[in-house]
Amino acid sequence: MPSFSGSADLVDLAPEIARRQRVRAVVAATVGTSIEWYDFFLYNTAVALVFPGLFFQREDLLSGLLIGFTTQFVGFIARPAGAFIFGHFGDRIGRKATLIATLLLMGLSTAAIGLLPGYSVSGVAAGLLLSAFRILQGIGVGGEWGGSVLLSMEWGSNERRGLNASWPQIGVPVGLILGNGVMLLFSALSGPGFLVWGWRMPFLLGLALVAVGLYIRLGILETPPFTRLLEQRRIAARPLAEAVRRYPREILLNALVRTSEQAPFYLYTSFLLSYATGRLTYSRDFMLLSVMVAAGFSLFTVPVSGYLSDRYGRKLLYAIGAVGSALFAFPYFLLLGSGVAALAMLAVIVSLVTHDLQYGPQASLIAESFTGRLRYSGASLGYHLASIVSGGPAPLIAAALLAASGTSTGIAVYIVICSAVTLVALALLPDRQGMDHGLEYDEVRATGALEAGRPPRWPFPGRPQTVPGGRGPHPSG
Repeated sequence: MPSFSGSADLVDLAPEIARRQRVRAVVAATVGTSIEWYDFFLYNTAVALVFPGLFFQREDLLSGLLIGFTTQFVGFIARPAGAFIFGHFGDRIGRKATLIATLLLMGLSTAAIGLLPGYSVSGVAAGLLLSAFRILQGIGVGGEWGGSVLLSMEWGSNERRGLNASWPQIGVPVGLILGNGVMLLFSALSGPGFLVWGWRMPFLLGLALVAVGLYIRLGILETPPFTRLLEQRRIAARPLAEAVRRYPREILLNALVRTSEQAPFYLYTSFLLSYATGRLTYSRDFMLLSVMVAAGFSLFTVPVSGYLSDRYGRKLLYAIGAVGSALFAFPYFLLLGSGVAALAMLAVIVSLVTHDLQYGPQASLIAESFTGRLRYSGASLGYHLASIVSGGPAPLIAAALLAASGTSTGIAVYIVICSAVTLVALALLPDRQGMDHGLEYDEVRATGALEAGRPPRWPFPGRPQTVPGGRGPHPSG
């Protein structure tokens, strides 16, 4: 039978079976990631609209928000822990089994939040329990991303690596649409009872989505590169430790390169809700709807950005998005502050477009930084370390800046600084777009252009080479 995928001797599969598995892998990765982000974003929405007054004793709106966003932050801190735990098992026992575990952890934690008593019933224990389940959510997300991206990318070809890896990324806008949509639905259905029982239903409905995700994921095969590693008995004994030892630069730079994508994103989708409904004059339902509309555009802009990165380069697309984020920072708050609903919605839409130009190519940019047997650990750790320095503190920093100055100017300056950090990290990050992801980087030899138009296999180790036909220099492994 013919060898599947663009890489050397991975797994022998009939073409029809290989095609079905490619489709199943993309669907399983995307659906599972969508469910996990639905769970995660429900919390982000609820922390802006519900949790400060329900689970914590507070004297004013701002202090309640600060406490609520602090509990949100603990979920971000837990994400690198999830990357540690599930990255290890993803590189040891496989992508599929690990992804099933992350889905269960995330779904059960989310449902538990929907059953928690409030501060009036259990006092301080309410906030502590909420924080505990938020930590479990963070651990689940920390293991989910790397596995989903690798499942989709490693079943695909080298030439479409950016597009293939971008499909799980649309789990973010799908999760936003589902999370905000269900919250909006129960806001309308429950009316005055929203703060009593209406907010709980979206969390409990997550169990049904988990059942769907498990059904899909149980029907896929392990990825060809990992199967090849098993057959050759090349599984790393301590993949996380080896990834940190071999790729410390890549891990750090991949965390920093996310700054202009992740920090503004949580301002645009979570902090925005409290800012626009508290400081400005917009209604809760209108802001939820605006985020949903923007997320609808992201269903197209994320995979298109991934596709364009295959043609024009990951770094170019990413840099365009980072610059766009900086340029739009001040206009964003001007449009919101206009008080005109159409302009406010436009601001929300454009803000996510600049995010998507980075988020589409990001999965392949990070994953291809690491060789296959360490890829789950290295990519997950690099991706989720950004949660501590970027995504987690962003709403807290924004709330503190707003409290200190009373204006949005400081927040806009903060977004510009985030873009500057990303551009520096991006310039320093090794570009491995030309590497064959189906081969271990230390196996790769200089062979010229591969057959069937595949990218060259760059020597590892060795000097930077140039792609025949002109894609520019690529550092070796």
